This record gives sequence, C-alpha cells and structure tokens, in this order.
Amino acid sequence: MAELAEREQAPGQAGRGGASRSALPGWLVVAIPAVVAFVVTGVDLSGPSLWRDEAYTKDAVSRSLSHLFALLGHTDAVHGAYYVMMHFVSEVIGTSDAALRFPSLCAMAVATGFTAAIGRRAAVLAGARWPGVTGLLSGLLFAVAPYMTYYGQMARSYAFVTMFATIASYLLLRAAAPDGGPGHPASGGWWWAGYGVAVAFTGLFNTFGLLIIPAHALTLLWAGPSRARGGIAGWARRVGVPWLAGSVAAVAVLLPVLLISFRQRGQISWLAKPDINTITTMLREYAGSKALIVPVALLAVGGVMAALFDGFNGFGGKAAGGRRLSPAAIALPWLVVPPVILLAVSLVKPVYSQRYIEFCLPALATLVAAGLVGLARLVATTSLGRRDVRAAWAPSAIILAVLAVMLISPQHAIRQSSARPDDLRLASAIVAANEQPGDVVFYMPDDMYVLGTGYPAPFSRLRNIGLAESPVASATLTGREVTSPAELAARFTGVKRVWFVTGNSDYKFPTPTSPVDKEMMTLVSASALHLTHRWQAGEVMLTLYTR
Repeated sequence: MAELAEREQAPGQAGRGGASRSALPGWLVVAIPAVVAFVVTGVDLSGPSLWRDEAYTKDAVSRSLSHLFALLGHTDAVHGAYYVMMHFVSEVIGTSDAALRFPSLCAMAVATGFTAAIGRRAAVLAGARWPGVTGLLSGLLFAVAPYMTYYGQMARSYAFVTMFATIASYLLLRAAAPDGGPGHPASGGWWWAGYGVAVAFTGLFNTFGLLIIPAHALTLLWAGPSRARGGIAGWARRVGVPWLAGSVAAVAVLLPVLLISFRQRGQISWLAKPDINTITTMLREYAGSKALIVPVALLAVGGVMAALFDGFNGFGGKAAGGRRLSPAAIALPWLVVPPVILLAVSLVKPVYSQRYIEFCLPALATLVAAGLVGLARLVATTSLGRRDVRAAWAPSAIILAVLAVMLISPQHAIRQSSARPDDLRLASAIVAANEQPGDVVFYMPDDMYVLGTGYPAPFSRLRNIGLAESPVASATLTGREVTSPAELAARFTGVKRVWFVTGNSDYKFPTPTSPVDKEMMTLVSASALHLTHRWQAGEVMLTLYTR
C-alpha cells in the first residue's frame, strides 16, 4: 500500500491528490479485490451444510417453471427473481451444495470489484490523496469480511442484493459527477438510466434492498446543490430530478412484486421486536466478530472524520465551491439509513433481520478504508511523513496487520456448519444410520418439512402419514398437512417406530398447539412407544420413539 501511495503521488504534487502515470491502473484496483474475494469465498464452498433457507432454494429451483410460478403465487415472491434465475442455472450446473452457492460467490466477487471502484471514485471526487489506495483497501477489506464470506457461501438472494446495491452506488457517483465535479454532469443521462435499472434489480432480489434509495438521497444532499451551476435550480435539473425519476421508475416497475410480497408478509411473522441483543448482533456481524467491533468502529469513525476535510488538498487549503462527494458521503448513509429504518419500523411491526441489511456491508469497508488512508494523510503532515511516504503509512500498515490476524479466526468459524442455524447434512446422516423399513415421520409443526429436503434421500424412506398434499401439488414449500385428527389416527396403523423432526431456535421439543400436532403425541403415547433417542443437528432436533 505504501509503495502504491508513492507511485500515486506525482512529483511536486504532495498533498494535491494527483496521480502519476505510474500509479496502479484503475482496472487493477477493481480486479485485484474481486479476484481475492472469489478465492477467499470459494475456499471450502461446499464445506458447510445446507440450512433450511438453502433447502427452500434447492426445493424451489428443482421444480418446473410452471410449478415454480405457482409456488410464487402463494409464497416467497420476494425471492422470485432469484429462484427463476437459479432454476436456469441449476439446469446447467446442477443442485449440489457447491453448484447452488456458486452464483452467490460470483455475485460477491462482482460486488467486491464495485466496492473498490466506489472507494476510488469517491476519493477522486473528494480531491483526496491516494484514491487508488482507498479503492484497493475498500475492496480488499470487503473481500475478507467474514460475513461477506458467509453470504457469499449461501444459496440465497442476499449476495445479489449486495451486488446490485454496489453497482447502483457506483453509478450514482458517475451520474451525479461524471466529470469529477458534483452537479456538473457532462453526459449523465445514460448513467442515470443505468442507476435506475440497478436500483430496480436491487429491489427485485429483495424488497428491502430499496432502502438504498433514501440512503442515496442523503448522499446527494450531503454533497449539496451549492456546487452546481445555477445553484439549487441547476442542481435540481442536473442531479435531483434525474435521481428522483430513476428511483421512482425503479419502484414503479416493481409495484406488482411489492404488492404480492406485501400480501405474503405473514412469512416474516416469526421476526421479533428488536432489543439490545439485536443491536449487539448487528455490530458483531458488521465487524466480523465481537473482538473486531471496537477497532472497526474506530476506523469507520476515522473515515467519517476524514470526510470533514472533503475539498481539502491533503489537509491543506480548501478547494473552491464547498462540499464534495467523498467515501464517507456515499458510505455513511448507506451503512446507517437502511438498518435504522428497519429497526424503527420493527418497534411497531417487526421486519428487521440482519440478512436484510447485508447489502450495507460494502459501505463499512469503504469507511474503514477511508479511515486508514485518512490516518496516513494525517501522519503525512509531519516532517517525517513529508520525507518518506512509506513512513506515513507505517501506522496504517500496523493496523492492517493486526486486523489480518484478528480475521483469521472469524473466517475459519464462519465456514463451519455450526455457523448456520441448521446442520441438515448431519440430520440426514443420522436418519440414514438409524432408520428402518416402516418408520413413520412427523414434522412438528408442519413447516419443519423443509428440514428433510436439503439432503432428502433418507427422509424419503420414512412414511409421512401426516402429509395430505405434496409441496408441488399444493404449490407450497412444505405441502399441506392432514387437518383432521381422526384421519391421522386412521392412518396410524401398524406403527412401531416414529421420528419427530423439529427445529426450534431454543433447542427444545415444541409444545403441540394444533389439534393434529396434539393428536400426534396422543397416538405415540397410546401406542406405548417410548423415547429411545434424541439427536441435535444445529437447531434440528430428531426424536425417535420405538416400542
């Protein structure tokens, strides 16, 4: 990094943010982090077991298109675009664990490249020194973030939401200031069109991705209309109106999906109101581990403080025209606004989940990178720093080395099946090792059926006498359960062994609530079956009753 900073520093341009011709090319600033992300996330891609949400993906994409669209009419419309895309991908590369996760890996690699591009572009617009270093660090920090790896190794839509959010954020910078000056676009029309498309895709892959819109609104207000030709009116014509038009168009295109998703809002009824543990978990997952919260937070604050010097040339004289777009201007609203909105709404109606704000993680990487570069800029103001750019980078290099060491353990831990709520691979192995012909299986409640679909072969050999209609036939993810206790009792003949499959987050056997669930326990008790063994596979609990 210090050598790159020296190369970026043009002769006689100390403190002016100019880049020499020998500086690292912009495409390498983008490509290096993208490749690192692909390699880091790709290591042991199929190692962790699928968990229940990934099992939903596997089940959905394995259906025919007609059955898939029938399913989306009943449930999971919010993931519809992802399921349809994965349906076609799976026809080419299959539905193995690695194949299901490979698209997410690629999406995160692309997101990493755009994170680097955002850091570099924002630093250039701020007139800061070493923009290439800022971009490279932004990308590399995101590439090794533990929870980037986590979602990059997950067969769900969140990596794609992140990818499109980074694309939209980069296009915002290009559209608002394509010639290097906020409010002075030379030909921003195509950039704004691309921006609207990227925002639409962000929301298409997850509704909550549209929270990038208010975050970007604050970014543009941060830069402000003061620099625009013609004042507020000129800024509105060149920036405000095109941004608003692109955002409104993106939402308008998604209205059918938004309406269907709203009707299916019962799917998130399991979410609870946020508390202090919610905040703690959010900070831990943003940082990567509990031990990293403080150092990462301090560096992010440093990135914000560096933004106070936007428009300064290496902490020197202020450039004419007032505020500029900067790494903090794009990253801070992006990092803060979506979670704050979701948390605030959740105090009335719970809608917050950490996975819904994963697309904000690139913003944190950008802020931390800006903090590290800002520290080097601060040291560079000393006589020692002026004599030797490498010496100016010494404190930042030491911090980077410490962070690298602290990331080893979280990166290892995040790749384990224990980092997922369920270990469906282990559950399947347990059933395979202990099932016998004629065994009956009960899923309690019925939506726990998904726990047997990640690795279905052993579960398919069990008799599911509580199932009235299959998932495909019912156009649901879990099928339809028998609703009559009497009918269930009529099916319960000649039963000598019963498996209960449950999956409570409290790791306890559930209390039966529905009439059919109560009848299941009554039948087991009346048949003189006794608890033989109980296994735990993450949150999955397998309970075997025998004579």
